[in-house]
Amino acid sequence: MKSRYYPLKEEDFAREVVPLIEQHKKLSGRPGKISLYQFFCAVLYVLRTGVPWRDVPELYGRWHTIYMRFKRWSESGLFWKLLYALREKKCMRIECAWIDSTTIAVHRHGSGALKK
Repeated sequence: MKSRYYPLKEEDFAREVVPLIEQHKKLSGRPGKISLYQFFCAVLYVLRTGVPWRDVPELYGRWHTIYMRFKRWSESGLFWKLLYALREKKCMRIECAWIDSTTIAVHRHGSGALKK
């Protein structure tokens, strides 16, 4: 395994992240198609590189599975609680920049041609 694709060691993940996940939600039901470790590293890869979900490398598993789990965890607030808890424990450093059309104005010619 390359550290580029798996920035966190599996032992560190089991020691630091899994207890935080278990505090927030019960790990019951059918086991996922990909492990929690693969999922977490895949999402970190997407956040770090900015690639679209469809371009997630195959070694993490199906992109749609990763996206749907991320979506559920984000909506419940679990994923961001994990990131902030890891930041507080000084296991990772987080720097985010959000840019959208409400922050940066588009040039008047950037909206396209007039439709007649």
